Amino acid sequence: MQDSIEQYMQTVGQQARQASRVLASASTQTKNNALSAIYTALQDSEAAILAANQIDMTKGRNNNLDSALLDRLELTPSRFKGMLHGLKDVMNLVDPIGEITDLAYRPSGIQLGKMRVPLGVVGMIYESRPNVTLEAASLALKSGNAIILRGGSEALESNKAIAEAIQHGLKASGLPETSVQVINTADRAAVGHLITMSEYVDVIVPRGGKGLIERVSNEARIPVIKHLDGNCHVFVEAQADLQKALPIALNAKTHRYGVCNAMETLLVDEKVAEEFLPSIAELYAEKQVELRGCRETQRILGSNVKPASEEDWYTEYLGPILAVKVVSGIDEAIDHINKYGSHHTDAIITENYSLARQFLARVDSSSVMINASTRFADGFEYGLGAEIGISTDKIHARGPVGLEGLTSQKWVVFGDGQIRQ
Repeated sequence: MQDSIEQYMQTVGQQARQASRVLASASTQTKNNALSAIYTALQDSEAAILAANQIDMTKGRNNNLDSALLDRLELTPSRFKGMLHGLKDVMNLVDPIGEITDLAYRPSGIQLGKMRVPLGVVGMIYESRPNVTLEAASLALKSGNAIILRGGSEALESNKAIAEAIQHGLKASGLPETSVQVINTADRAAVGHLITMSEYVDVIVPRGGKGLIERVSNEARIPVIKHLDGNCHVFVEAQADLQKALPIALNAKTHRYGVCNAMETLLVDEKVAEEFLPSIAELYAEKQVELRGCRETQRILGSNVKPASEEDWYTEYLGPILAVKVVSGIDEAIDHINKYGSHHTDAIITENYSLARQFLARVDSSSVMINASTRFADGFEYGLGAEIGISTDKIHARGPVGLEGLTSQKWVVFGDGQIRQ
């Protein structure tokens, strides 16, 4: 079986490399035609895709998947419509490929610039959310990349159904069907091959839990765009407008629990804690959110708050649990975020412009926000059309990774007979 998995993955890799060469020179019109054909194929396959998702949901419940994973896994008609809307957004984005920037003449007379080009073949490993299959495929195609997708075993039927529709669209448009390939086995050995096939794959994007990210980071022989956990914070500063702070803190935590940009720790300045905490705690109680707080939070809110452990400050709950800490001011808040956070998304609520600027400069995260919910850290909301993930790396792509994050630049030189003297 191991030999057959290796052979299968080698074939997938070879096909992706061949397809990437076709895609690299495909015109914007050709790529948009393919995305349009995929849109039609998905519309025609909606019933089949939702039925496949129900098979996965039933298996998930039978296997006792937790509620956060089930939430990520489920495809409702509304979410399916959102997937199609995201695909249309990608079609409308400006194609970055071929753009030449920074043109300048050198003393020799040559003209030098940079051209934006595809990365080549993207390997993506992700868990639970089948909508990622379409988001990643559409971004890869628009940016001229072939993509190999390895979803979680819990979403296997959903991903296969979505992939079938995508390949129908590719075939109808004349692009290689192997431009998008979904690995059709749940065997973990497939991941081991994908992250070491450096002759076929140019970059790996893992999107999932800590265990997956650590495995890929440790074992990959290919550059990795990492998406670590989303331990996001909202800091209610002493000069916050508390009427703004209440809906922001509520939305950041309760809009959706099982997402990486949900707030996991609420920090409140001691000067407003007595006023703010009882009001926000009442709103959380209506949503049945469990609070775990520091001693000062417990003093203010009483027995409704469980004591927070050191581990709670590091935890991405992905559920209706929130850590709460009262801090002495902006310095303690920033120190806490930079120590315990995952460098994903963090927000300050304040009317003090100077402190807001301090927060922007000193918080070491891929998205830093002023007076807005952390839930906005998203490719759709950032105008990227979709995202292949949210990178917490500092090299190449950082934050939501859209079209430009799946490209590179190469130097281009225009001459008229010049030779090096």
